[in-house]
Amino acid sequence: MTIESRLEQLGVELPEVDQPAGNYVAFVQTGNLLYLAGAGPGVKGKVGVNFSIDEAASCARTVAIQHIAVMKQALGDLDRVSRIVKVLGMVNAGPDFKHQPTVINGYSDFMVEVFGDKGLHARSAVGMASLPFGIPVEVEAIVEVSPD
Repeated sequence: MTIESRLEQLGVELPEVDQPAGNYVAFVQTGNLLYLAGAGPGVKGKVGVNFSIDEAASCARTVAIQHIAVMKQALGDLDRVSRIVKVLGMVNAGPDFKHQPTVINGYSDFMVEVFGDKGLHARSAVGMASLPFGIPVEVEAIVEVSPD
């Protein structure tokens, strides 16, 4: 089964890739590594204040879908993804919030759901006092890709 057909099976339609909000690009490929810039959902608020843990995990899933759209734009063929290598998930929450890993599981779980074992990755999930534009989560990733 191709990755595209897996997404279709899951009922996921990839969004258009947003233009970066600053002087950077959505991805950079060097050799067989594709670096994905940080991305966030189109909502604002703090986790634990405006968003429950489950709502924030859903936001992280949304970011995973956005990142897959960036991979599609960068590679043309999602089956070129060899491995999701490393993920950094950032959670906009108060100082006493302790569930950053559960929130970022929304991203990680979806990558495994789509890519299977290739979606398993090393990861950091950290709390932040704030994130750009007040978004609740931001995720960046490193992806290994096969040649054209």
